[in-house]
Order: sequence, then C-alpha cells, then structure tokens
Amino acid sequence: MMEAKQKFNTVDEYLAIFPQNIKDKLDKLRLTIKKTAPEAEEIISYNMPAFTFHGILVYFAAHKKHIGFYPGNDMVNKVFKDELSSFETSKGTIKFPNDREIPLNLVVKIVQYKMNENMKKSLVKNNHK
Repeated sequence: MMEAKQKFNTVDEYLAIFPQNIKDKLDKLRLTIKKTAPEAEEIISYNMPAFTFHGILVYFAAHKKHIGFYPGNDMVNKVFKDELSSFETSKGTIKFPNDREIPLNLVVKIVQYKMNENMKKSLVKNNHK
C-alpha cells in the first residue's frame, strides 16, 4: 500500500502518492528539515527524499506502519539515545510510528547535529587536499 514502487524524480512526486494523513506528516517533516537547514539541497536518493549539506544530511521515507528517518549513522542514535528511547531505532534509522506525531523538535536537533558533523568532515577533508 505505502511502499514507493515507482521511480521518483522529485520530492513532490514522491509525496503525491501517499494518503493525505501520511502526506501531511511527510510535509511537516520536510518543512522542518528545510527550515533547520535552509542551505541544504533537496534531492531524491535511493528513491527517497533526502537533503544534502556537505554530504548527505538525512533521508526520510513512508512505510506501512511508520515514517523512516535516516540520519545515516549510528552516532545520532547514541547522542540522542534518551530522546529516542520511545522509538524503534537501528543503525542509522529511526522509526516514527504512523499513529504518533513526529517529534519535530527532536528532528531539528538531529538535523543541526548532522549539519555540524558534515561541516567538520568537510573542513577536515578540505584541509587535507
């Protein structure tokens, strides 16, 4: 029902296939990321919405029972362990159940953390050129 099977070129195309209640959650998540990282570029990667800022910032995707939020490394889950304790997590993945609100304040913190990490990596990389 909700797994995206077609190939998407834009985030709007991706969002358009979902029922309104899920689309609303995805829209809020997208807007929160955009506001937190206004310089980030929105792309489709691995057929999912993603944002890049000195590398991949985050991905997100709708699934049958949850919205997957993918900050891309396990460090995020360790740093925000307490705040993520009521959510299912695995390496680089956070699952926000469809029957609960997405904790947008936590999303902001995670995106800010990832922006910082990406900037540090970018600076280190550029200093070694």
